[in-house]
Amino acid sequence: MWGFRLLRAPSSLVRSPPLAVRDAPGRPQAGAMEPGGAGARGLRPAEGLRLQLRAVPGADPQRSNELLLLATAARARPGDPAGEQHHVLYFPGDVQNYHEIMTHHPENYQWENWSLENVASILAQRFPSSYIWVIKCSRMHLHKFSCYDNFVKSNTFGAPEHNTDFGAFKHLYTLLVNAFNLSQNGVLSKNGNVWHKDSKASKSNSPSASNGCQGEKERTCEKRDEPAVSFYPPSLNGASFTLIGFSKGCVVLNQLLFELKEAKKDKNIDAFIKRIRRMYWLDGGHSGGSSTWVTYPEVLKEFAQTGIVVHTHVTPYQVRDPMRSWIGKEHKKFVQLLGDFGVQVTSQMHFAKEAPSIENHFRVHEVF
Repeated sequence: MWGFRLLRAPSSLVRSPPLAVRDAPGRPQAGAMEPGGAGARGLRPAEGLRLQLRAVPGADPQRSNELLLLATAARARPGDPAGEQHHVLYFPGDVQNYHEIMTHHPENYQWENWSLENVASILAQRFPSSYIWVIKCSRMHLHKFSCYDNFVKSNTFGAPEHNTDFGAFKHLYTLLVNAFNLSQNGVLSKNGNVWHKDSKASKSNSPSASNGCQGEKERTCEKRDEPAVSFYPPSLNGASFTLIGFSKGCVVLNQLLFELKEAKKDKNIDAFIKRIRRMYWLDGGHSGGSSTWVTYPEVLKEFAQTGIVVHTHVTPYQVRDPMRSWIGKEHKKFVQLLGDFGVQVTSQMHFAKEAPSIENHFRVHEVF
C-alpha cells in the first residue's frame, strides 16, 4: 500500500560537527562496498517540505521504490508560461539511508552526515527552487550495498548486468507519474492549487534501525510542528529534469543510456526524455570488474542525439585506484567519446592532490 509521512531535517544538520572518520576500509574487491564519508560541513537544512513516499509502483506493480521529496518553496505553478517546474532526481550510493536508520547501524553511523535527508538539503542549495527527489534502491544487501534491481539486472551486491530492454526508463517514468499523484493527494490544500505544510503536530513511532528498503515494517505517519509554507504541487506538465547518480547510483544512469533507443519508441517516454536537461555522474563505481562507465560508441552516439548536457565529477578514490584501474580508463573513454559525438560534456577531478579517501569520495556532493 502506498503511504506518506512528513519529515523534518535531522538535528545533526544544524548542531553536530563533522564526524571523525575511523580507519577507512581497504580498497573494494569483489562484493566490496562503495560508501561515502563523513562531512556535509557547515550544511544548513533547506527550508521546505519533506515527504516520504513508500512503495510507489512503477510500470510493473511488482517493482516499487521508496522516494523522498524535498520541496523548497518552488515557484513555478503548473501551466504557468512564465516558468517551468524543475525536478532533480537523485540516485544514492551504498550505505546511504535515512538519518535515523544510519545512526542506529553499527557501521553506517560513521557516514550519517551523508544521509538521504542531508544530501537532499545539499541538492536543494545546489538547485534552488527545484523539487528534489531521492529515489531509494529497492534492496540493500547486508544493510550496506545498494541494489537497483528495479532499474537494472543486478547481482547480490548490486553490480549491474546492462542490457537494452530491462525497462528502466519505463519504470522511472511511471514511478514519477505515480509519485507526483501520490504527493499531490497527500498534501494538497483545499483549493487544489497551493501546497501547504501541515502545522499540526502528532506523535508517532520512530523508524526502526533497519535497512529502510521494502519489506521492512511499515512506519507510522509523522507530522511535526512547523510554520505553514506554501508550495505549488509537483506536476509533470511542462516540467524539466536533472538526473544525478552518485557512486553505485550511477548504474541507473548507465542503464538508461543502454535503453535509450528502444525507450524513445514510446511517445510518453520520448516526451519525458526530451524534458531531461542535464545528467550528472558523481564518482561512479560498483563492485563489478567492468562497465563502471558506458564506453560503447553506438550507445553514446544514440545518446548524443538527445542534446542532454553531461557533467562528470570524479575523485582519486575511484579513478586512481590501482586495484580497479579500469574505472579511470573507462571514465576517460566515456568523456572522450561524448565529446567526439558533439555532446556538451564537462569533466572535473576533485581533490586531485589529496590521497584517495572515502571521505573525499562523498564530499563530491559539496563541490560539484
